[in-house]
Amino acid sequence: MKTPRSKSLARKIDDQVGQKIRARRVEVGLTQQELARILKLSYQQVQKYETGANRVSAGRLFEMADKLGVEVGYFFKDVVPAREAPNAVHGGRNRQAIDLVRSFGELSDPAVKAALVALVRDLAGQG
Repeated sequence: MKTPRSKSLARKIDDQVGQKIRARRVEVGLTQQELARILKLSYQQVQKYETGANRVSAGRLFEMADKLGVEVGYFFKDVVPAREAPNAVHGGRNRQAIDLVRSFGELSDPAVKAALVALVRDLAGQG
């Protein structure tokens, strides 16, 4: 389910990607018409991509990156979302917890398991 906030975040990113397309096009010395011809598009479509009026599909962005001599990630460099994605801060910790539980399960010595539990509790301030 999309929320109004997620639409505004997507719109902001679309605008920023469009600005990057324009900046790179100008940097390499192409007009909108020239880029359109290379991509087999109308110059109006290039203009819509650059203004963020139309979203650029993944395939089209890949093609643009190739024709403009940059990696796809170039278009997202310095893109600053309006807010952090849910679990972005905790995502790494969740991954670590999963790895820890898997590794713990592979231990066979009950004394080692007990020692690790005690160590983790102490380190977490719960000992």
